[in-house]
Amino acid sequence: MPEPELGAVRAAYDTVAESYAAQITGLSAETPLEIALIEDFAARIRSAGGGPVLDAGSGPGRVAAYLHSQGLDVSGVDLSPAMVDVARRSHPGIRFAVGPLQHLDVVDGSLAGILAWYSIIHTPLAELPVVFDEFRRAMAPGGYLLVGIHVGTGTLRVTQSYGHDVSVELQLLRPEEVTVLLESCGFSIVATLSRAPEGRERRPQAFVLARRTGERRPA
Repeated sequence: MPEPELGAVRAAYDTVAESYAAQITGLSAETPLEIALIEDFAARIRSAGGGPVLDAGSGPGRVAAYLHSQGLDVSGVDLSPAMVDVARRSHPGIRFAVGPLQHLDVVDGSLAGILAWYSIIHTPLAELPVVFDEFRRAMAPGGYLLVGIHVGTGTLRVTQSYGHDVSVELQLLRPEEVTVLLESCGFSIVATLSRAPEGRERRPQAFVLARRTGERRPA
């Protein structure tokens, strides 16, 4: 993602960091289905022998903290320094770092799992292979990836968030687009689930659970 686009996303999340953390705590924003998916992700990693897990796009650390409570050795990374500051303050027992999803500061093949919980929603569709290739590089064979997305096509301009004026593009994705890209980047699809909007939500969500099984397919 070009630096101007990264900068816009960073600025938006820096702006809303404190308000976001005040308004959403723990898994209060997640539905029972979403919580079950996160718990299943944690259980699969434990059953496979455990190992380091990365919350990629960890925000204020609320989901990383839940994974920690599930017995995982979890750390977090986020593009927004303000979000990372909140995460470190709120969850001092968990490691958080600032950085983009396209360049994870981890050793090749070192992760047992990656959670990308609505964190690829600002990555243009054409650039998702870069992110998924980086996830594959960082993960050990057999490692699990859980991705959450907003379903649709094209992009939306977000101008209000958590009581603040922002300006950032939201990338809508179709589950089949995500699964095809993941498979081309060396993942096998374990499950794909979708859910309709609930409450005040205006768009459906989908979730893809994948496993790192191979290398990138030749283009």
